[in-house]
Amino acid sequence: MRIALIGPAHPDPGGGARHTTELARRLAAAGHNVIVESWRAPGPQLQEGKPYPRTYRRLARHRPDGWIAAGRRLRSADLVVFALLAPGQVPSYLAVLTALAPRRPRTVLICHRALAPGPALTRTLLSHVDTVIVHSAAQAAQARELAPDVPIVIARMPPHLPAVVPAPPAAPSDLTERSVVLAPAQPTCRLLFFGVVRSDKGLDVLLRALARTPEHVTLTVAGEFADGLAGPRTLIAGLGLGARVTLRPGYVPAGQIPALFAAADALVLPYREATGSQNVLLAFAYGVPVVVTTAGALAEAVRAGVDGLTCAPGDVEDLARALNEIADPATARRLRAEVRPVDPEPYWAAYLRAVLARGADSTRPRAGSTPPDPPGRPPREGLAR
Repeated sequence: MRIALIGPAHPDPGGGARHTTELARRLAAAGHNVIVESWRAPGPQLQEGKPYPRTYRRLARHRPDGWIAAGRRLRSADLVVFALLAPGQVPSYLAVLTALAPRRPRTVLICHRALAPGPALTRTLLSHVDTVIVHSAAQAAQARELAPDVPIVIARMPPHLPAVVPAPPAAPSDLTERSVVLAPAQPTCRLLFFGVVRSDKGLDVLLRALARTPEHVTLTVAGEFADGLAGPRTLIAGLGLGARVTLRPGYVPAGQIPALFAAADALVLPYREATGSQNVLLAFAYGVPVVVTTAGALAEAVRAGVDGLTCAPGDVEDLARALNEIADPATARRLRAEVRPVDPEPYWAAYLRAVLARGADSTRPRAGSTPPDPPGRPPREGLAR
């Protein structure tokens, strides 16, 4: 099958780019003819690893003529898959959909974020694709409200993690210092918040809950602060947590991830909203238990009370309860002993089935011949018949 994926791709930052890239690789490994159409790099490229080889960066957010050209190029595809991560992508995707006619291939929209009920353009986009793939029941309800006549498929988000490598052993001097500092008191419970900090991620809820835990519970926040550091720093100071919270602002290179998780007793995901998160699976890959809210599909991979603890989203008291529970060394040891890495293969097999379902058939009219390549475009950049 000739398949085109449209969305961010490696080395663009973020889980959505990793997901698109891994999806392309797995579809190609299954024998399909796959290309990725992505945007021209908006800034520094941060992710480590290799991009999918047939990734073409010909889209620009300020060039609608490029969106139309992309749609015309992809008329020979059997399946076009759009990765929706932000409302700003909607106009470009609608333009591509329009330009796919009259030889309209089958189209699938993968929704990575919660779907707001208001924007008319989002409603139009969902209504004009053949299938919408979401990652949680809550997302499915949102999608059905926006496009009641379009098939909605719930597919669990498959693992697309950075390479997991063991953390280097601590230096003897570090071990000596830790034993001297911690021996007289209760062992520190070291919590980790990892990833981009936005309002929906609930860092403010976590900080308020942390203030209701004993002094030996500490927190490291590692990731990019989408709205800056002023707000979190003010809240930390106001709660008297300056000695217990460490901020590590900025993108975390893959080489630094092992040490972060090796130094953590638990990963905390206090999200107000979520369709899912790779960070739960990343923590399990490093043998670290989690404390997560039940927002969206966030807790689906967690065995509550076995390899992690759950709490209600946006609830400071409930999160504080979970933090106090895992602050008990016996509880932390018990949860860590049950953590198992997740096997990605069953997830991906099911996900590919969802993407490809009915992908070879379309009820839309199709012409019998492939349109010629636009002048000046090398044939290798398209989808061969």
